[in-house]
Amino acid sequence: MQKPHDESKACLTAFVQDSTLTVVIEMSLANWLVAGMIPGVDRQPLKKIVPNPEVLLQLLHRWRDEAIKAGKEITRIAVAYETGRDGFWLARWLRARGIDAHVIHATSVAVSREHRRAKTDRIDTAVLQRGFLGWLRGERGHCSMAYVPTVEEEDAKRPHRDRESLLKLRTSTVNRMKSILIQFGVRNFNPILRKAPENLASVRTPEGIPLPPNSVTALRRHMERFRVIKEQIKAIERTRLERLQRDPAEKLNAMVFLLVRIVGLGIETAEQLVHEILSRNLRDRKAVARYARLTGAPDESGSKQPRQRAFAFGQPAGA
Repeated sequence: MQKPHDESKACLTAFVQDSTLTVVIEMSLANWLVAGMIPGVDRQPLKKIVPNPEVLLQLLHRWRDEAIKAGKEITRIAVAYETGRDGFWLARWLRARGIDAHVIHATSVAVSREHRRAKTDRIDTAVLQRGFLGWLRGERGHCSMAYVPTVEEEDAKRPHRDRESLLKLRTSTVNRMKSILIQFGVRNFNPILRKAPENLASVRTPEGIPLPPNSVTALRRHMERFRVIKEQIKAIERTRLERLQRDPAEKLNAMVFLLVRIVGLGIETAEQLVHEILSRNLRDRKAVARYARLTGAPDESGSKQPRQRAFAFGQPAGA
């Protein structure tokens, strides 16, 4: 059976270079470096601008006008930038204004493997431009594109991701409290109990003395932080249950309720599976296995990744 075309690997739309303004953006916190290829113009402009989408749009229109003055009719403006801190908002903003915007997977762009290699924004934009042109021509292996989610899809992933971060922070806070106690030989005091702050003054070390004042102050700070983290986790879980019960027939909510019927699968795991995996348009079973880190990705190399995949699923490496 013929597999469906994977547009993230190669563009299916015909690429006509004489009528396409091709632009890549190297984004940073302070500025954006914009590189373009203008049909009919010999120079390949490189412009540093402030991180403002309106300024970027004005620059694209100015380059389009230059191509028109050179006798080229521009029917498509193709823009690409790498995945990173800025996320997908710029791609959505440009698409809403008729720009063919794409987001490149940062790990899919081939770079030099030399240990000491030059790395500047100018070099990075040249590498991005070569990869983007290859993708536009429909050639595989140059780079791959990330799916641009809607605002609602991005926002739906926020609760369980925040909860996961809070769980890690809770564990870290508990470990810090226990490390302070064990530093003075205290093993019979549980700092996560509800009345632990009240009983802290009565704690004695094996030497028969109370805990030092600075350590007590640090423990009280950690206990207060632990209390706030617990409240935030409960608030996320409470809001999630209210949302599921309010609209159980909604597509993703219905998938969550269907998954929790499996013995041993809770609401949190079911929601994470739905929003992180089942809602994605994964191409085939290999793509599912790669996303779940059961198998390697094509751009992986070395022995580090198999060990990470093994430990991610609770198995010792080589088992």
